[in-house]
Amino acid sequence: MERELKTPSKNEADMRLAPDPFAAVLPALAALGAIASIAAINWVAQERTADRSKSRRKAGMALRDLESCCIGLQDIFRRFQRHPKLFTGEGAPAAPMKFGVHGGRVDDDSTRLYQQIITEVASMLVLAAHNSFEAMSAIEDGEIDAPEEVFFGFGEQQERLNKLFAQRASLKVTVDAGVEIAEKLAGLVRDLKKHKVE
Repeated sequence: MERELKTPSKNEADMRLAPDPFAAVLPALAALGAIASIAAINWVAQERTADRSKSRRKAGMALRDLESCCIGLQDIFRRFQRHPKLFTGEGAPAAPMKFGVHGGRVDDDSTRLYQQIITEVASMLVLAAHNSFEAMSAIEDGEIDAPEEVFFGFGEQQERLNKLFAQRASLKVTVDAGVEIAEKLAGLVRDLKKHKVE
């Protein structure tokens, strides 16, 4: 028996399969992870050796830029929430974290939005990794002297990210958690700013 092929309507003909949301969401989570990794400096830090070059930026600038990254990531995760069909798998088969199963059909405007956000996420990942490294260097150099509680706070956010991966959370749960983690990290970076050594 031959299968009858369905002829798409004009509206359907203008639509295409969306790129995989995880290609946007996972790098955004990685950017949060880069910031949360500041937790590790409390346990692995050592004093700066005489031959290690000092950071070219002041601690205050690195922290200001890191706070901007946190705010930028909050905005990205909120945009994921505002476009659930494109970024949280709404309308696609219900599935845990898995590549290639969440994309539904989208129009050209949604495709352009996806590409725009992908570019922003890629930029944010680079900035978050760079500014986190600068902040950790400033901590090692003694320019920031924060109490252990602040580092424990970063560690808690690391654990939240780890649980998302360990539990293979759904896209919606992952995106909702991303907003909260970005907000918490912004507060922790503000706490670090209070402990700059003048």
